[in-house]
Amino acid sequence: MHTDVQSFAVAHLLRRPAPCEAGGFVLGFDPATTSPYVNYATPLPGAEPTDRDVADLIAAFRERGLKPRLEFAPDAAPAVEPALRRAGFRTEAVHEYLVCTPATLTLPGSGPGAAGPVEVAAPVTDEDYTAIDVALSEAFGGEWAPSPQGAARLRRTEEGGGAVRFVRAPGGGCAGGAICSAPAEGTAELAGVGTLPAHRGRGIAAAVASALAGTLFGRGARSVWLEYSGEGSRRVYERVGFRPGGTRLYLSLDD
Repeated sequence: MHTDVQSFAVAHLLRRPAPCEAGGFVLGFDPATTSPYVNYATPLPGAEPTDRDVADLIAAFRERGLKPRLEFAPDAAPAVEPALRRAGFRTEAVHEYLVCTPATLTLPGSGPGAAGPVEVAAPVTDEDYTAIDVALSEAFGGEWAPSPQGAARLRRTEEGGGAVRFVRAPGGGCAGGAICSAPAEGTAELAGVGTLPAHRGRGIAAAVASALAGTLFGRGARSVWLEYSGEGSRRVYERVGFRPGGTRLYLSLDD
């Protein structure tokens, strides 16, 4: 499965507004933001980069004023990590990912204290996209600031073959939501699952994850994968059909 996930990572970065390739790497750049979580690179499966290739990779980031950063499944390109380590790249994180297929997908039950099934919606208006962007920013502790550009990226995801789903707060706005990319290489990435603190414990994360996976399976994806942030979230995703798939490595180079 790691090869499918890595092939997906390559195809996903090639969708960025300004992608480029250097020495067996694909670099996905978006001029609208300097965020390292948007602007990063990944190797082609089986890549065996030389030190010169890595130097060219670093130069491509530096000339844009960006931090050199990569995300990849190391088992799909075993020669990449040693080459990056020689250049001084350090580990940001190692994340396990989970995979869901049509055969394992299940519908979630109601969360503890919920009055009934959680209703998941697709955004329609600009206000919907703005509310989701604002809510996810808060749910992730302000790791990024909500912005018109962020709301526009959510709309592009929905209109580009991916999906954005959310649960409305009782008084309006967004209580929680998530994003799933358009399929590539038969799989799609589900990301940014977040719920506002006041609405946690209602089963929102499970409902949104299940709805997104089902939507992408309906569009032909053979699997949907995601990374989880802790054992609590892992249990949530396992309840709706996600199973262990492998690991992904995050490396970056300090100034």
